[in-house]
Amino acid sequence: MPASTPSTFRPAHRRLAALALLPLLAGGLGACGYGSDSKDETTKVAAKGKTVDGLSEVKLGYFPNLTHGTALVGLEEGLFQKELGGTKIKPQDFNAGPAEIEALNSGAIDIGWIGPSPSINGYAKSKGKSLRIISGSASGGVSLVVNPKKIKSVDDLKGKRIATPQLGNTQDVALLNYLAEKGLKVDANSGKGDVSVARTDNKVTPIAFKNGDIDGAWVPEPTASKLVADGGKVLIDEKDLWPDKKFVITNIIVKQSFLEKHPKVVEAVLRGSVKTNQWIHDNPDKAKAAANSQLEKLTGKPLPAEVIDPAWKSIDFTDDPLASTLDAEADHAVKVGLLEKPNLAGIYDLRPLNKVLEAASQKPVDDAGLGVK
Repeated sequence: MPASTPSTFRPAHRRLAALALLPLLAGGLGACGYGSDSKDETTKVAAKGKTVDGLSEVKLGYFPNLTHGTALVGLEEGLFQKELGGTKIKPQDFNAGPAEIEALNSGAIDIGWIGPSPSINGYAKSKGKSLRIISGSASGGVSLVVNPKKIKSVDDLKGKRIATPQLGNTQDVALLNYLAEKGLKVDANSGKGDVSVARTDNKVTPIAFKNGDIDGAWVPEPTASKLVADGGKVLIDEKDLWPDKKFVITNIIVKQSFLEKHPKVVEAVLRGSVKTNQWIHDNPDKAKAAANSQLEKLTGKPLPAEVIDPAWKSIDFTDDPLASTLDAEADHAVKVGLLEKPNLAGIYDLRPLNKVLEAASQKPVDDAGLGVK
């Protein structure tokens, strides 16, 4: 990709500022500081033995979303803590990518699970100095769910109101790009146009759907399956829009200075991630229960079977960052007017992951030419 001046997503129209209150109205998890410190019982395994790299604790960030299932399951089953020995995990959960990027930049977290758009934006905004993507985590798990009484086909989208989680987030970019490809014009910042795009917190979206305030939503799991349980219908499964039906939905990122100072801690977390993904593949039902147990600890309520069962099946957990799809997602953001052409050279450092994969007799993964030199 040719070099150019990196840029962040452009600011939204003033009227969108009111939507920032939605997480608070819904009892958002990130009510204080950068995120919410998870409770001590988040993981079954206590820190014990020697510390790694002499570090007493490592701060991990993630979302209470099933697309962050590697983090949920690995914490619940203690698979990360086992690899870290006496280095204690300090987990923090977040509601949105920008808050997690801010936490990473400030040192409030060291390593985090996050979507591709915040990763791209954070890297571009810092001119390539803030983070590295060190692994994949999940693919899929995103759908456009609509009210079937109002929308029966793509042709019915015009004039309707469709929600996404946040201006410029991964699902927002995906919806805007899809609408553009279908010839539907929308101003990316205001959300006004042939289709009205309403940026709505995932916790609020099911309420808005029930009340008829929105006609559908392009959202990750478990929100998509919650809407289906409330009478919605999947109009588009996003994986059907990608080659081989694979696209990155969750990466693992690390603060660059932390990677340089504590490479063994990073490797330990990656070993935990690789082992967790393998455990998920080998024990799908137990893994689903573990993720739901972690969600109950974080939100106070587990997901019902009619939500978690289809949601879990729609997600593929993978160590491969699917780097070529991240590059494509950056192009989509540029095309819809949310991002100036970024220079993503060096956004990946997959050397620690490939070292871990080699030790586990697994194939290395590729950075699509966007790795550190």
